[in-house]
Amino acid sequence: MSELEKTVYLTFDDGPHPEATPFVLNVLQKYNVKATFFLLGKNAKAQPVLVERLRSEGHVIGNHGMNHLNGWFTGLDDYLKDAEEGRKTTRSNLFRPPYGKLNIGQYRKLKETEQIVFWDVISGDFDEVIDGKRVTGNVMNHVRNGSIIVMHDSAKALNNLKSSLSEIIEQLSEKGYRFSTIATQ
Repeated sequence: MSELEKTVYLTFDDGPHPEATPFVLNVLQKYNVKATFFLLGKNAKAQPVLVERLRSEGHVIGNHGMNHLNGWFTGLDDYLKDAEEGRKTTRSNLFRPPYGKLNIGQYRKLKETEQIVFWDVISGDFDEVIDGKRVTGNVMNHVRNGSIIVMHDSAKALNNLKSSLSEIIEQLSEKGYRFSTIATQ
């Protein structure tokens, strides 16, 4: 990799979703971009065909827990059990805590077996009071080399995805960024 090459990591949380995930996959395919999808175990169980499509199209799958628990309000044993169920369902040791929230005990225990992945750029696509232009701005105003961008393939994010995802990919490409996936260690 040359010193001038810049890399970003597009990630999507909360899927797979029967409408949002196919939309995202079609856009990514159009631009030949691979992404990392942090799946909820309950959604992965409900959408096995989409999970297989993610894998077959070369995207990386991560675990977002089974039920999207907030670590700040969930006891250690319940949180670890939920993360483990999600790991078994997604078959991934990449773990992104829902809401980015876990306590130090949860973190210490999970890091023994999981690669914990946060983000540094939040698109806000899940926020139904903002529009796609604002989502694009949230990404473009904060992105830097090595940024992990969090988006969502969910019902709440779908309208904003439709009006921002292509624009984000095009603007990042014009600024010389290449897209990569998060590798498991």
